[in-house]
Amino acid sequence: MKYCLFFLAGALFAQVSDETAIRDVVQKYVNARELQDPKAVEALFTEDADQLVSDGVWRKGREAIVKGTLESSQRSGGHRTIEVQSVRFLSADVAVADGRYTLAASAGAAAREMWTSILLVRKSGVWRIAGIRNMLPAGQPPAK
Repeated sequence: MKYCLFFLAGALFAQVSDETAIRDVVQKYVNARELQDPKAVEALFTEDADQLVSDGVWRKGREAIVKGTLESSQRSGGHRTIEVQSVRFLSADVAVADGRYTLAASAGAAAREMWTSILLVRKSGVWRIAGIRNMLPAGQPPAK
């Protein structure tokens, strides 16, 4: 019984630690976008990552994600935030982070409230983004 409790405590600690690491990756993604730093964005994604954005554009591969992400940040302006609401582990090395994605109002553009689901995988001990799905809530038209 004592060993079982020790094992469960260790597993719980590892999951909490992994959740913190995942939340950190999401925040680094937001920061890299704000800084418009291509190398920082690139370092956060797997080579075969993809991103489906709220206007229907599907970026496939790390290079397309970096290019599209930076172009989008330059075009739309505004401060971005992602408030992670939940992290769910699909396996020890795969997780989904769901959160509220807000693009603050900027010159001539209203604020946008969206949802995002970010798929992360751990390889060689490092969590990276393998996929992003950004969604507008029902009834909200896409940005022009």
